[in-house]
Formats: sequence, structure tokens, C-alpha cells
Amino acid sequence: MSVPQIYVDADACPVKDEVVRVAQRHGLAVTFVANFGLRPSRDPMIRNVMVSQGADVADDWIADNAGANDIVVTADIPLAARVLDKGAHALGPTGRPFTPDSIGMALAMRDLNQHLRETGESRGFNKEFSGRDRSAFLQTLDQLVVRVLRAT
Repeated sequence: MSVPQIYVDADACPVKDEVVRVAQRHGLAVTFVANFGLRPSRDPMIRNVMVSQGADVADDWIADNAGANDIVVTADIPLAARVLDKGAHALGPTGRPFTPDSIGMALAMRDLNQHLRETGESRGFNKEFSGRDRSAFLQTLDQLVVRVLRAT
């Protein structure tokens, strides 16, 4: 098995620095994928991929490149489902892991919430990203990396 990599759906990702910190601790490569605005890095283990503008272009790139045992950081539930199908691991920026057992319900809730927003039944406000979310993400990502490295 090859060494896992971390792919980050980087548009509006609030935990980029935390990903780098965990990846450096474990010697893993990180690929940030976005439509715009990535900070360059001198670290050879960090790669930035700029994709063209358009719906799901970054998601498509990540889904095409992530493989078994890679880790994908994303808040995008359909992208999480796509990479899980390839044997990758998916983790939301709040530390919520997406798993084969939980992804079906996550997709259903996403669709329900979208329907409620479209019909005006819900305003669709997302809760604010907190320090607790950041801490949970750091802990969960570190645990996931250790688990994946042991398995490879």
C-alpha cells in the first residue's frame, strides 16, 4: 500500500492550518484544491491545485485523484460520498467523520434541508464555526491519520 495523502477541498475551508500541522507531524503530503485564493507554500509536502471556475470542478478533481486510504477534508457531503466509494476517508471541518454507515443519512439530511430552503420553510443558516469545532477537527484528524498509517 502507498503512503496516504491528504486532499483538502480548500474553497472556504476553515481548517487549512490544522491540516498542515497534523500532516507535518506525520510526514504526509497535502494537496489543497480550490478555484481561487490559495497561499503559496515553500513546504515541498504541500501542493496547491488551482482548478477552473465552475460548479463541482474542485470536487471532481479531488474525486478523480483521491484513492484508497487517502484522507479528504471537505464539508461537501456528495464529495464525501464519492471518495468513500473509492475507499478513501472523509472528514468534515468540524471533526465529523463521514463513513460508509453514516453517509446515506448525511445525504438525505442535506437533500431535506435543501428542499426546506427552496420552499422557504427554512432560512438555512449554518451555525458559526467555533473553537470547539477546530479542536474536535484537530483531534479527529490526528486519530484518523494514526489509524490509516497503522493500516498501511
